[in-house]
Amino acid sequence: MFRGRYEHAIDKKGRTSLPARFREVLSAAGESRLVITSGLEPCLVAYSMSEWLAFEERLSALPQFDPSVAMLRRIYVSGAVECELDKMGRVLIPATLRKHAELEREATWAGMGKHIELWATARFDAMRESVLDDAEKRQQMAARLAELGL
Repeated sequence: MFRGRYEHAIDKKGRTSLPARFREVLSAAGESRLVITSGLEPCLVAYSMSEWLAFEERLSALPQFDPSVAMLRRIYVSGAVECELDKMGRVLIPATLRKHAELEREATWAGMGKHIELWATARFDAMRESVLDDAEKRQQMAARLAELGL
């Protein structure tokens, strides 16, 4: 499981280091590649290859003509790129994906359990603060989580 939040720089070529803890998760699963795609929010979403294949399998079982399913395929599947880690544990984020997430110099890797999100650090911090500073948003989130049994 991917846990934690880590800030890393992005170099001029678009490379950034995958956090060591996340590399350990991949290595323990016998994997060395990530599938990175554009998220529904202004971030990127990264999966181990096995998680990505399981996600694609679930997605392929959904009705192909459902507009929400079709849009998810357009955003997630068409934007997906297999990314190999180099010997230094870095991953090259393609320019189209960097543009989607507005990644420039500072990035935040956020562990989300079975996948990872990659955000521009300033955007992630602003999003997080907007929720934590808004009592109504926190209350709505708490109510929804209670509905889900958490």
